[in-house]
Amino acid sequence: MKKKIVVLTGAGVSAESGLSTFRDSGGLWEGHNVMDVASPEGWRKNKKLVLAFYNARRRQLTNARPNDAHFALVKLEEKYDVTIATQNVDDLHERAGSSNVIHLHGDLNKARSTSHPDLIYVLNGKDINIGDKCEKGSQLRPHIVWFGEMVPMMEEAIKHSVDADIFLIIGTSLAVYPAAGLIEFVPEYSEKYIIDPIKPEYNIHHSNLTFIQEKATKGTTELVEKLVK
Repeated sequence: MKKKIVVLTGAGVSAESGLSTFRDSGGLWEGHNVMDVASPEGWRKNKKLVLAFYNARRRQLTNARPNDAHFALVKLEEKYDVTIATQNVDDLHERAGSSNVIHLHGDLNKARSTSHPDLIYVLNGKDINIGDKCEKGSQLRPHIVWFGEMVPMMEEAIKHSVDADIFLIIGTSLAVYPAAGLIEFVPEYSEKYIIDPIKPEYNIHHSNLTFIQEKATKGTTELVEKLVK
């Protein structure tokens, strides 16, 4: 039976494919205040702005390509049972070939009904516009978990984390909850690795934890080589 690896990935993985990170140090994203484009309040205030913002992100994504970190994680599947829980809303893990990806913060390539959240549609690269509605007549919105909203896939990610033999954290500052709390559900005996250029500011108190101070591509590639040997 294969050992189980759970991987939590964040913006640092997508950044090396040229995708804008969700928040920069000034609290702006592509010149917009984060709360204007990533909150229920922002949506109520200006739906047109929010749709235009995510339509632009989706077009940017079509030109992005998976990087060495994405491909390295696929290689892990040769030897391990691998689940990726990602905070990223792109599909680069899937395009690289990873077979089990949980999107904690939603999926840029999907739309959902504002009134019936179970009605979710694949966009196939198309825009969402004002007037685009679900079959029950409600406006479509990006299938994104905004600030202040529940994270429905968190329970699924926890279910995998409690069984992890090895837990990897790649390209995230561990500042966004509840995703940042996943490590708390990992067994004490399990091996844990954090790959990021900047050491997290929080108190690293977990046992069997190794910090690798590298960008996602270099750190992940080198660690995967060791793990598959």
